[in-house]
Amino acid sequence: MEHSQPKITVVGAGAIGGVTAAFLSRAGWNVEIICKRQEIAKQCSDPGLLITGLRGESRTPLHAVASIKELSGPLQVVLLATKATDCVSAARELLPMLSDDGFVVSLQNGICEEALAEVLGRERLIGCVVAWGATMLGPGRLEVTSPGEFVIGNLDGKVDPRLDLLKEALSSVAPTRISENIMGELYSKLIVNSCINTLGALTGMTLGKLLASAQVRNIFMGLMTEAVAVANAMNIRIEPGGGGKLDYYKFLSGDGFWSRLRKHATVRVIGFKYRRIKSSSLQSLERGRPTEIDYLNGYICNKGREFSVPTPLNDAVTGMVKEIESGQRMISPENVTDPRLRL
Repeated sequence: MEHSQPKITVVGAGAIGGVTAAFLSRAGWNVEIICKRQEIAKQCSDPGLLITGLRGESRTPLHAVASIKELSGPLQVVLLATKATDCVSAARELLPMLSDDGFVVSLQNGICEEALAEVLGRERLIGCVVAWGATMLGPGRLEVTSPGEFVIGNLDGKVDPRLDLLKEALSSVAPTRISENIMGELYSKLIVNSCINTLGALTGMTLGKLLASAQVRNIFMGLMTEAVAVANAMNIRIEPGGGGKLDYYKFLSGDGFWSRLRKHATVRVIGFKYRRIKSSSLQSLERGRPTEIDYLNGYICNKGREFSVPTPLNDAVTGMVKEIESGQRMISPENVTDPRLRL
């Protein structure tokens, strides 16, 4: 199926942005991608991005540039696939290049929508949960590592005709559904990342090894409990999530022996199912790059302060990750024994 309009601009050629751009292009959409570095842009153009993994192997040449300034505006549909740490600065560059009816879709981990809306305006922003996985094997080499879906929605839960077009396009990449509660969907993924991603960054462990520890599972559930309390104060209804459509409210209910046993068993199953997953925050630290902690646990901490909800565990892990970023702490399984994480 050929599409002459609209043009879709993907900002960021990492795992999610690159895979998304490649599959959109293969489906006939008019796509351009920003790669940040000139050598990556050249590789995206010729011979193209090499995609391997669950969706098979393919190589797709793309129209690629190395900076937002090189884009041919006006921009109509922008898929913002930068790291959360770069999304606001990218949005500032994109704003004057948007067409009158142009809009931006946030593909970040964590909740960046509020910060992006301050730059772009809520009417120009569409929320999106990326519930599938990919990793970068090397320059221009990406692997689809786990199946899943896109979930898209208007930030205010309004009927939005742009969502139908966006669903059609993104369905070329992964199953896509429209949600009337996109903030609840985003918060659901935020909880998962704030538990799994952050604890993986602190310990250097894959998910299977991480959640085999009863001590880590207790921290995991403590982080989740604080996150749900903050969501309740914000009047956000959290949608089921966690890959297995975990209902956080039911999961956290009860405090007796059998309830605790059920919770530990559930977390162990999650750990086994995704046992080989390596935290993306850990990968950032190993590359000497900052993590997205401010948009994960940091978001929960900030909202906790705003709504007077205590978040001591989330405060602790946020501070510990920042200590690793600054070189004041090592990545180690021993980090879970920090006194601030005792329950």
